[in-house]
Amino acid sequence: MFKNKVIRYSTIAMIIAILGYFVIENLSDNSTSSAEEELVIANPEQYKTKLLEERAAKDEQFKTTKDSPIKDKENFHGLHYFEPDLSFRVKANISPYMKDDKEVVVKYTDGTSEKYEKYGYANFTIGGQTQKLLLLKNEAILSVLFKDATSGKQTYGGGRYLDYPLTAVKNNVIMLDFNKAYNPYCVYQETYACPVPPAENTLTVPINAGEVTEGFVHE
Repeated sequence: MFKNKVIRYSTIAMIIAILGYFVIENLSDNSTSSAEEELVIANPEQYKTKLLEERAAKDEQFKTTKDSPIKDKENFHGLHYFEPDLSFRVKANISPYMKDDKEVVVKYTDGTSEKYEKYGYANFTIGGQTQKLLLLKNEAILSVLFKDATSGKQTYGGGRYLDYPLTAVKNNVIMLDFNKAYNPYCVYQETYACPVPPAENTLTVPINAGEVTEGFVHE
């Protein structure tokens, strides 16, 4: 998610395409999430294998495509992550945002801003603690911009993101998979402007899942 909308949406499309590639072929959007859920229940190890394949596919995209934020592609050896952990894949109940002030201005790292819509709050339990995150809607994409107790330590201090198509919501329920939490492009190249998570989207627990920083790996 980036200030340049062409880059922003091409990147989100790339991520969704990578995820979709590893789900059973020819499924509709409405059945994709349920198919993945069935995979997790039936064979957790296969789910983890698929997740690692998705990460490898993203590395290949970053190393070879012109839209990649990586400057030195020749020496790029891949992104870094926590190990897959299914305890960070949680079902969240959504409380739709019903007030009139749905429009919200989200600040970007370059001092600019962009308008989003408050879609609702995702309520879930993780690490034995109740948490909630504001879901932001921009066209057909739901964005989860968040910080947690790892931010500025193991993970990027500015926060990480999750993106979902609106079809991922079923009966006001969404599956949040923090194993797929990713860094914005401004982590790799300062010329990109990225949205700053709302202050209320700071979780009180460490999310030891998803992408970590290069610095943490080499400490």
